[in-house]
Amino acid sequence: MNTPRFPVPLAPPVLLAPMSGITDLPFRQMVAEFGAGLLVSEMIASGEMVTRQRSVRAGTRAAGTRAEATRARAKVGAGVVTAVQLAGRDAGAMAEAARIAEAEGAPMIDINMGCPAKKVVGGLSGSALMRDLDLALRLIDAVVAAVRVPVTLKTRLGWDDDCLNAPELAARAEAAGVTMITIHGRTRAQFYTGRADWPAVRAVREAVTIPLIVNGDIVDAATARRALMASGADGVMVGRAAQGRPWLLAQIGAALYGSPAPVVPTGAALADLVARHYEAILGFYGRDLGLRIARKHLGWYVDAAGGPAELRARLMRESDPAQVLALLPDALAPREAAA
Repeated sequence: MNTPRFPVPLAPPVLLAPMSGITDLPFRQMVAEFGAGLLVSEMIASGEMVTRQRSVRAGTRAAGTRAEATRARAKVGAGVVTAVQLAGRDAGAMAEAARIAEAEGAPMIDINMGCPAKKVVGGLSGSALMRDLDLALRLIDAVVAAVRVPVTLKTRLGWDDDCLNAPELAARAEAAGVTMITIHGRTRAQFYTGRADWPAVRAVREAVTIPLIVNGDIVDAATARRALMASGADGVMVGRAAQGRPWLLAQIGAALYGSPAPVVPTGAALADLVARHYEAILGFYGRDLGLRIARKHLGWYVDAAGGPAELRARLMRESDPAQVLALLPDALAPREAAA
């Protein structure tokens, strides 16, 4: 497949979606081990980024950004590029947050105008901005003017079926200096229900000349190929399907773009990988918070491996890290193998 000039090298153009509470530094490191074109951080509220009293979440996200930037500087050209995603509705705060992220090493800033969560939309951020394109453009203008690194945008088809204004937003964003657009093929009204409308993304393709990424319901190479054909996009973004399968992006890249195929871990190798991820979570967040955050990842790994339900339940309850590590080999064994 031919690929356009992306704002940063994307080989392959298979991107990890920003997922709040999921795509933290430990998870991004797991995905990067297998390979991906671009990783996108969890959404960071611009107000939290600039305040002196950061929340625990904002602090850990910023720490992850600094850690990845340090590693990237130590190995120029190695690893996978990570974009920092910002959300907000105040142009000054968005600009300052972008400057902070750039100073901490972010090679790209992504603006969130697609999050459908009520607490985000209630603050007139995320996909709520699709109801006020003039405000959306003021935010884009402020961020583009604040930094030297590329600025990208992630949004949805529109607010609802009566407000499908993604093509207009995309065209105005391109004129303002945005260098890549990602479209989730749903409206805000849909949240994550129904099916992503990949053909509807083609209207955005026709409205812009910059690279376009399609997102939504991409779960394997076959769906990625269909999404590209239907939308006319230049690359794909993978979200929930990567939970418990950090190698999925590399699999899609290998199938569609001929990048190196990953060795998908099974058996002892899978248990070792999950153990490393678990320990990385505890090390990053500390034991108490880490134990809570790790449980969902453990559950996704067991589900993806087809492990026994009773051992999955035990992992969800277990608070002793040593016991969790001891349970992993059997919990990750397919049910028929464990029987």
